[in-house]
Amino acid sequence: MNSKELIARRVAKEFKNGDVVNLGAGLPGMVVNYIPNDITIYLHAENGIVGFGSDDPSLPRDIFRTEAAENRVSIIPGGAIVDSCTGFGIVRGGHLTATVLGTMQVDQEGSIANWMVPGGKFAGMGGAMDLVVGAKRVIVATEHCSKDGKSKILKKCTFPLTGYKVVKTIVTELAYIDVTEEGLILKEVAPGVTVKEVIQKTDADLIVSPDVCEMKL
Repeated sequence: MNSKELIARRVAKEFKNGDVVNLGAGLPGMVVNYIPNDITIYLHAENGIVGFGSDDPSLPRDIFRTEAAENRVSIIPGGAIVDSCTGFGIVRGGHLTATVLGTMQVDQEGSIANWMVPGGKFAGMGGAMDLVVGAKRVIVATEHCSKDGKSKILKKCTFPLTGYKVVKTIVTELAYIDVTEEGLILKEVAPGVTVKEVIQKTDADLIVSPDVCEMKL
C-alpha cells in the first residue's frame, strides 16, 4: 500500500450514513474508492453532482458524469446532476457534512494554505475558499512532508491562506491528528510508525494523546 492509498483508506472511515461530503482534487479524490460498502454517503462536486461513486468503465462516456477535477464518476441510486449554482449553493448554504482537501501547508491553529506558492504559477483557488468556510468539518488529507522533506504541518503557515482556523482533522501516511483549541493532538500512528518519528517529522507542536493507537485501516 503506498502512502496516498493509506491516507485515502483512513479518511474513508470518517463518514456515516447520509453524510454529504466534498472531495478535493488529487489525493482526496481517491477516497471515493474506499468508502465502506455498508454505508451510503452522498459525494458532492461543486460543478453539479450530489451522490457519485467511483468510475464505472462499462458505462458510456458522458461529459456530465465528471466531478470538479474532471475525473469520470458514476452516479449512485438517489444521486443527481444539478446546475453549478445549486452545487455551490449546497456549499455556501452550510449543507456539507465535510470536505476533504489536500494542502501544501496546514498549521497548529487549523489554518490551511493549499492554493498558491508565493512566486509560483497558479490558476486560482477554485472552490476551496467556499469549501473551508461552508463545510461543517474540514479534513486535510496530505502526505506528511513535501518532496524536499520539509514538514507540511507547521506552527504557522507561511503561504497565502485559503482559510483561517478552519481545519478539524489532519490525516497523513504517518498519523491521524485532531485540531483542537489546545493544539494538535496525535491520536493515531500508521502501522510501523512510531510516535517519535511523527514528532521528528512535524514542525508544529504535538500533544500526544494518552490513548494514541495504531491507525485504523
